[in-house]
Amino acid sequence: METNELTLRYGCNPHQKPARVFMKQGALPFTVLNGAPGYINLLDALNSWQLVRELKMAVGLPAATSFKHVSPAGAAVGLPLSETLQKAYGVEDLELSPLASAYARARGADRQASFGDWAALSDIVDYATAKLLSREVSDGVIAPGYEPEALALLRKKKKGSYIILQIDPNYEPEEMETRDVFGITFEQKRNNAIASAEWLKNVPTRNKELPEEAVRDLLVSLVTLKYTQSNSICFAYDGQAIGIGAGGQSRIMCTRVAAEKAANWYLRLHPAALSLPFKAGVKRQDRVNAVDTYLRDDLTAVEEKEWEQLFEKVPPRLSAQEKQEWLSNLKGVSLGSDGFIPFRDNIDFAALYGVKYIVQPGESVRDVDVIEACDAYGMVMAFTGVRLFHH
Repeated sequence: METNELTLRYGCNPHQKPARVFMKQGALPFTVLNGAPGYINLLDALNSWQLVRELKMAVGLPAATSFKHVSPAGAAVGLPLSETLQKAYGVEDLELSPLASAYARARGADRQASFGDWAALSDIVDYATAKLLSREVSDGVIAPGYEPEALALLRKKKKGSYIILQIDPNYEPEEMETRDVFGITFEQKRNNAIASAEWLKNVPTRNKELPEEAVRDLLVSLVTLKYTQSNSICFAYDGQAIGIGAGGQSRIMCTRVAAEKAANWYLRLHPAALSLPFKAGVKRQDRVNAVDTYLRDDLTAVEEKEWEQLFEKVPPRLSAQEKQEWLSNLKGVSLGSDGFIPFRDNIDFAALYGVKYIVQPGESVRDVDVIEACDAYGMVMAFTGVRLFHH
């Protein structure tokens, strides 16, 4: 039944009562099919839905994202997974549809951060995608529809409390949007700029060759950035985000965070990380956490002891040299920036992590320095002229 209001248990925190979401005109564009969404759930749902809708428009493939606290932990399109990715993402035992592949990729970008995520899917959810979702630790999902078997399976998740939202795919909000902060109303034209290949036409670097795969990955990074808390940097590769640096005050810090996440993603594909000898019965999420622990160099004695108890025989750790040798194989990475890149240090740092293609708004007073840095590394950089700050 259509309604223009939904009462919530509380707002961002339990002491913030009462709370509700409502439409000033017309009915809410989503229906609650299961569970009881909260305030933050709905912020994640509505932002994540916009991301996957626009990512499918930009790339032409089914899209998925994994959201945590109003920023994506990962985003991807539905390309087939290699055997290595299937094992790293823990889906080697499943038959994956394109939509399920998109979610496996989105979830696989940062599996620790995606724990308890909000999932958004661009297409009607099929049984393969529902089966994948049903065994991950997730709070809820939003999609334009669900196949009957898929909906029945998801309704059993979390002892029947899993939140399932169905969004009207034809819904378009008003041109102007408002929000209240400290009793003061802000108003602006909503950000309806849609990323496309046309945004990549202005290439000021000497190297101007953008293969189709790079165009796709740059678009993945741009759409992801549009719904990531600013400042933000996104590393993308093979049709998915592999490292997102969100909400930083300094752009170089965002670049470092994104690069470190991308490096961790790639190290999880190392044969040693894929073949850790877990004891029988170690839970799915414990395995995920253990792989990230395996790759850390800063464990406390307590963490080390707890980690060792997961194995029949404690595996040797990768040395710094082994990690560096493996990371040297990561090449052809795309980097997107939601605002202009102010200094060449972002380029110098990105070059250490396989970045070959860059997209940013441009129009910094130091554009010449940044272009020179890209030229020194043989990178291709496009200026969109469009800033994508999101707050």
